[in-house]
Amino acid sequence: PRSVPSVCPQVGSYRDISHESLSLFWLLAPQIEILVLGTGDRVERLHPAVLKQMRECGIAVEVQDTPNACATFNFLTSENRVAAAGLIPP
Repeated sequence: PRSVPSVCPQVGSYRDISHESLSLFWLLAPQIEILVLGTGDRVERLHPAVLKQMRECGIAVEVQDTPNACATFNFLTSENRVAAAGLIPP
C-alpha cells in the first residue's frame, strides 16, 4: 500500500496551521491553484515558512477572515479556478 502524509484535522486556531495540517491540499487532483484560508474573526498572519512551503508546491495562499474567505472561494470557483478552502469558524 502507498503511504500518504498524515493529516492533522485538529485546527482550532490560526496558530495550529502548519505544513502538516495543510498536507491534504497537496494530494488533491487536479492540483489546486489557490488555497483560501479563513482564520476566524480576524485576518491572522501565518508563519512565513508555511506560506513558502505552499508556494514551493505550486499553490498560492490567500489568508483572510473567514467570512471574506468564503466569499473569495465562491468567487474563484465561479470563475472556474481550481481552488480549495480551509476555514476556521469565526
